[in-house]
Amino acid sequence: MKHLLILNDPPYGTERSFNGLRMAHALAKHDPEGDITVFLMADAVLCAKAGQKTPEGYYNLEKMLGRVLSAKGRVLMCGTCMDARGLTITDMMQGATRSTMDELAEATLVADKVLVF
Repeated sequence: MKHLLILNDPPYGTERSFNGLRMAHALAKHDPEGDITVFLMADAVLCAKAGQKTPEGYYNLEKMLGRVLSAKGRVLMCGTCMDARGLTITDMMQGATRSTMDELAEATLVADKVLVF
């Protein structure tokens, strides 16, 4: 099954992006043959910022996105949202890909399930 998760909230301050990535991990665990795409838009593009340093025992969304990539999932970042925040691809973690609304539309059309956080 193809799963698309769209995250909108910043990495820290709310738990919506955290919970969206928890769901991505659960889907990968329960549907190992499935296809998971996480699309980051608005402040959620900051979830893929490289070099995040969080306190010991606190969740780290860069690492959580790395687990999505390890499960052969895709992490796409809205390029317009990156530009609005002054982020370049070199600011972002390895494996995350700059993307577009057209790619999001395509991913939405082929997805069996779309979840928005």
